[in-house]
Amino acid sequence: MNVWVKQGIVALAILAIAVAAEFGLSVLIPDTAWRQLFMFALVNVVVALSLNVINGMAGQFSIGHAGFVGIGAYTAAIVAGHMHASFEAQRAAAGLPMLGTADIPLQSSFIVMPCAIVAAAIVAGIFGLIVGLPSLRLKGDYLAVVTLGFSEIFRLLIASASTETSGHGIGALLAKLGGQQGYAGPDEHGVPQYAGPFWIVGGVMVAIIGSWRLKFSGWGRALRALREDEIAAAAVGVDPTRYKVTSFVIAAMGGGFAGALLALMRDGSPTVQPDTFGFLASFDAITMVILGGSGSVSGAVLGGIFVTVTVKLIEQLQRLDSVKDFTYAHPSFDLNACRMVFYAAVLIAIMVLRPSGVFGENEIFKPKRRALPKAAPREAPEAEESAA
Repeated sequence: MNVWVKQGIVALAILAIAVAAEFGLSVLIPDTAWRQLFMFALVNVVVALSLNVINGMAGQFSIGHAGFVGIGAYTAAIVAGHMHASFEAQRAAAGLPMLGTADIPLQSSFIVMPCAIVAAAIVAGIFGLIVGLPSLRLKGDYLAVVTLGFSEIFRLLIASASTETSGHGIGALLAKLGGQQGYAGPDEHGVPQYAGPFWIVGGVMVAIIGSWRLKFSGWGRALRALREDEIAAAAVGVDPTRYKVTSFVIAAMGGGFAGALLALMRDGSPTVQPDTFGFLASFDAITMVILGGSGSVSGAVLGGIFVTVTVKLIEQLQRLDSVKDFTYAHPSFDLNACRMVFYAAVLIAIMVLRPSGVFGENEIFKPKRRALPKAAPREAPEAEESAA
């Protein structure tokens, strides 16, 4: 089958699944809280896949990935918020009903979401380039400190900005982001929630396919060669500078993409909070990659889902009447503490039993190897004429 035909079939399959998720997810998961947990897990899969490019494939050690996710979230919220305000003004002038910020129909998102996603990926990629260039000579713990410092600088600049600052300049721009209270759109009515199941499910499938293709491409093999032995890889023509910087940019753009989905996620928070992108978020992302297996696309998917469900599941169980009754009867019982104890115990058990992660660097499905072209058969040597 032609390659273009296969790619067309895959694209149509992704589109069909995304459309089915948009109209069928509320039927399969009628409870809003559980539906939010499902979509949040998918967003974390994108976060894990993007970080896997740096920590897994390239062998770098970044612990500030939440900074790129936050940059993408704020960028997408700003772009979508201003576009939404413009659309609302046009609808008001035409006498049409307002859309509001929640339950926005799918057809209204086909202009806003692509613009917000592209802007978030580009801005996050620029910051990835800024962080990647000075960090070329750093490895291991030193690189981790640089990325952590970048993430904390980003978070603290927004969180410590005074919302009463007016005028022009950087301080006034940061003040418009809401400071510690979070960004709630240009009119402070909340960030419009354009990213429904269509965009979340479709986005995670695109991210999985893109990560898979990257890993088994020549570029991915070059990254893994640099991870194993940089000197040997450079000796055979792999440029360490080019590949390291590009891996940072690709991972940052993936983090920005995940941030855009998170900021505009339906049934999510109407504000973008700076504390959402602190060190704990970066630590969770690292846990997702290591838990599933560094360098494994399947492991990143499994790690993203497992960590999200493990951390957030007990929060949802607290809403059950039986759990409320038990908590009321035993006031000294801290369910949140038990949640973290269970989470830590599972991580310890997996690391002891599987030190390289659940999958290691393997995948659930092994890619098919391309058959090498057969060599042409050699012509039989001409028989020598016998001497007369």
